Amino acid sequence: MHRNFRRSLITMSAVAATVFTVPTAVAAPVANSSEAAIAARPAFKMPFECNQTWLGNNWSGHSPAHSIDWNHYDANGTPDDLGRRVFASAGGTVLESYYSTGAGYGNTIVIGHGDGWQTRYAHLRTRSVAAGATVNVGQLIGEVGNTSALYDISPHLHYEQKHDGAVVVAVVQGVTWSDYLRRNQVSNNRC
Repeated sequence: MHRNFRRSLITMSAVAATVFTVPTAVAAPVANSSEAAIAARPAFKMPFECNQTWLGNNWSGHSPAHSIDWNHYDANGTPDDLGRRVFASAGGTVLESYYSTGAGYGNTIVIGHGDGWQTRYAHLRTRSVAAGATVNVGQLIGEVGNTSALYDISPHLHYEQKHDGAVVVAVVQGVTWSDYLRRNQVSNNRC
């Protein structure tokens, strides 16, 4: 009987040790940095008036990769985006508002949204916000233009989403703009 009791104690000790070590071995996985970045992505809206349809183009060879060029067309299919108003696609702080000569961006605004996220709006005709300003989603920041110190370009809005300094695949109103995508999208900003 003593031998069986001792065997039971050894078995119970092994079970108890297992029970106490299982929580450490089965701890919830920690998200890697790219998963954490995706989770922290702001809910970016299109930078245009509510219910306007814009053609976005993320074409092969576009520099930088993953950026989107936006154009608006009238009912006859004629481009009419010059001077259309541009709005912040998420709230944040204006990090830069300047005329770029070296990169060819022309009038440019960069907004910081926290957690390493930024948006860039380039080739603007006008800039309505200065560096340091706090902006809300849907706040007017400029007008579509064709400014560039390096290129002769047609009017459009060059748009980028950046994370930790790198331009990333944009997600706009839940649509992932994978490379080489060309599509119409309807804005729900300012609705």
